[in-house]
Amino acid sequence: MSSEEAVLLAILFAAGRAVTSKELARGLGKPEVEAERLLDRLAQKLADGHLGVAVERVAGGARLVVHPDHLKAVRRALKPRPPRLSQAALEVLAIVAYHQPVTKAAIDATRGRDSAAVIEGLLERGLIAADGHRPRRFRTTDRFLELFGLKTLEELPPIPDAGLPELRG
Repeated sequence: MSSEEAVLLAILFAAGRAVTSKELARGLGKPEVEAERLLDRLAQKLADGHLGVAVERVAGGARLVVHPDHLKAVRRALKPRPPRLSQAALEVLAIVAYHQPVTKAAIDATRGRDSAAVIEGLLERGLIAADGHRPRRFRTTDRFLELFGLKTLEELPPIPDAGLPELRG
């Protein structure tokens, strides 16, 4: 492993989140295109599972994850629990993800109940964000993409047309 790849590995490890090409380039002191090339090379070297980690591209960046070959051992040792989201939180997240930007009124109308507390909880967890306009419109965040292992919103599975009105607003 080259010293530049070691620097990338250290940055990804320390971040604990998806890191953009711009951030990697800044850490390396190199252009973004060079950082991307080095990241691809690092990802190839980690792909065999030798070091127990892999590079995963999500949310417009890259992060370190446990290599799939070692997931069982990690689960046995640590018994990790994914963050708990209530049924109401999942409903609101789905509405926001598929119809963003969307207002609270549209969310409430779709769910048939008030969503203020659920929206606040999702805002606090960083899974959704609001714009500065009135009425506020909500959208998902990079944290949402990371949590669900998505590179972009285009990776969301298609939903059948349920005859719902257009919610963007």
